[in-house]
Amino acid sequence: MSSSPLPHPRRHFLHAAAATLAAAPFALAGGARAATAPNAASAQNAASAQNAAPANVAPATKAAAASTAPAGFAVPPRQVEAGLLSVGLIEAGPSDGPAVILLHGWPYDVHSFTEVVPPLVAAGYRVIVPYLRGYGSTRFLDPHAVRNGQQAALAEDVIALMDALHIRQAILAGFDWGARTADIVAALWPDRCKALVSVSGYLIGSQEANKAPLPPAAEHAWWYQFYFATSRGRAGYEANRRAFARLIWETASPRWQFDDATFDRSAAAFDNPDHVSIVVHNYRWRLGLADGERRYDALEARLAAAPLIRVPSITLEGDANGAPHPPPAAYARQFAGPYQHRLITGGIGHNLPQEAPRAFAQAVLDLGAA
Repeated sequence: MSSSPLPHPRRHFLHAAAATLAAAPFALAGGARAATAPNAASAQNAASAQNAAPANVAPATKAAAASTAPAGFAVPPRQVEAGLLSVGLIEAGPSDGPAVILLHGWPYDVHSFTEVVPPLVAAGYRVIVPYLRGYGSTRFLDPHAVRNGQQAALAEDVIALMDALHIRQAILAGFDWGARTADIVAALWPDRCKALVSVSGYLIGSQEANKAPLPPAAEHAWWYQFYFATSRGRAGYEANRRAFARLIWETASPRWQFDDATFDRSAAAFDNPDHVSIVVHNYRWRLGLADGERRYDALEARLAAAPLIRVPSITLEGDANGAPHPPPAAYARQFAGPYQHRLITGGIGHNLPQEAPRAFAQAVLDLGAA
């Protein structure tokens, strides 16, 4: 699938990005290849300047967006009933364009993609940025539903959302929880995933695999997972959501100089009434300290076998990622289709799409044009 012709005013930005990226062009021949792409603050500023309302939004809608859109987005969010959820999402670009779904992680939200969306819209893509369960305006339709954060549940949320939006196939791109979710969809529903961009690579896991202890330094990096395993940890996160999230931002991206306004835009998503329950369950489930739901047992059994990802894929890693993450060599063999890994330099941490939006968007564009 190739992208639509670029509107003239935005063509220069994408051509400049393609010219300055050091990463080798994505090739359909397959095989794992490493490349390094620089991050430039000027390119990020250029991406920010592109953040105007999409051309297909009517003037009246643009006016409404100015007063109701989350800060940094030119379009207002909307709610879509999909599966177990009423999903809050940002949608931009032509409704008949090829679809891209951008998936955030913890503790982040849709604003990680504020500067990723404009170049994708400029290239003719229909871009969907949902709040995951437990974030922003996403809510459970049944007030008595289990607040389940296990990996298979989040993946089924994406499939349900695609069904609700009548999207047969999409490029999926994400980081942290979003990367794991995208990995799962690519592995278990390859017919629904046109291509994959995954920060930190192959993140599919299982309770069985997580029983094995890690070296002390690695265990230390997962301190919050053990904290959440305790009642004190749950109470602490409930009482200190924003301070906790800010600490994770600072340690996971030690060279990212974000300001208070940037953090506050995302931190509002953590006020979701289900947020603490979803986060705590996610990490307790990983360690086998919380049960999942039986409806996901068959999917989890397949995921425990570490299924290969065969769709065209690009994995990304920042050179200053302070969060736990596997080395690329450890997961390259899990990508059995056309594949490339890119190291993004310039002090880029865990929140790669927000810290290096040009490089993240370029990976999506390269896959779409392959």
